[in-house]
Amino acid sequence: MAYDEVLADRVRERLEPEGVVAKKMFGGITFLLEGNALANVYEEGLMVRVGPDGMDDALAHPGAKPLVFRGKEQKGWVVPAEEILDDDVLDDWLKWAMEVTAELPPK
Repeated sequence: MAYDEVLADRVRERLEPEGVVAKKMFGGITFLLEGNALANVYEEGLMVRVGPDGMDDALAHPGAKPLVFRGKEQKGWVVPAEEILDDDVLDDWLKWAMEVTAELPPK
């Protein structure tokens, strides 16, 4: 399945200056900080790491839903509502994902 290349480019232009590497994986483009995934653009849109402790706050955002992979909810990951993913909202989600991922040990 295809992913939204325009969205992937929007994410890439924001994260690459921060030292984040883009790699094709999981059926889309995964963005890695020191080897840890912080976001992925895939066929259903954007998924971002918010951390297990951030789930309640993340899901309080309009249209955000938990990431479900192979029928199982992935704790610490959400799918923001793509229809309201303007530049400011995208920046906020990616900043959150960067902060959470930066706390992880490098891989």
